[in-house]
Amino acid sequence: MEPPFRPRTARRVAWGLLALVGVGVAGLMVASFTTLAEFGWMDRVLTVLFAGAGSVIIHRQATVAAFPGPTGLRIRNLFVTTDLEWAQIVRVNFMAGHPWVTLDLSDGDTVAVMAIQAADGERGLAEARRLAALVAAHEAPDS
Repeated sequence: MEPPFRPRTARRVAWGLLALVGVGVAGLMVASFTTLAEFGWMDRVLTVLFAGAGSVIIHRQATVAAFPGPTGLRIRNLFVTTDLEWAQIVRVNFMAGHPWVTLDLSDGDTVAVMAIQAADGERGLAEARRLAALVAAHEAPDS
């Protein structure tokens, strides 16, 4: 079983940001009951709701991944999860200046793989090569 593809830098930044949001909201809530007299109940509720919505997006960024399996690749990006069969993937692209890998599909479409990122430097390149090797290994032999 192949290990999943996961970004390193983006995950670290996201988990740190999530911790900061939690500490910041907790501090704001404590201050709202002690020193911020003008901070009403509606302000508190909206602050928690806004921080919660932001935290969901940050958590989703921290958990982007691509899971190779025997029949295909499951890609969990920020908002969408896509299941692809190996035969659908024509080419793995990791072009200079682009933030992450993209896949060319047999139907002419492309799909981003946010789990393999340029921010990870050499590790990102190695992961792109590993994905390309998996795609090549699952190609149907020419008849």
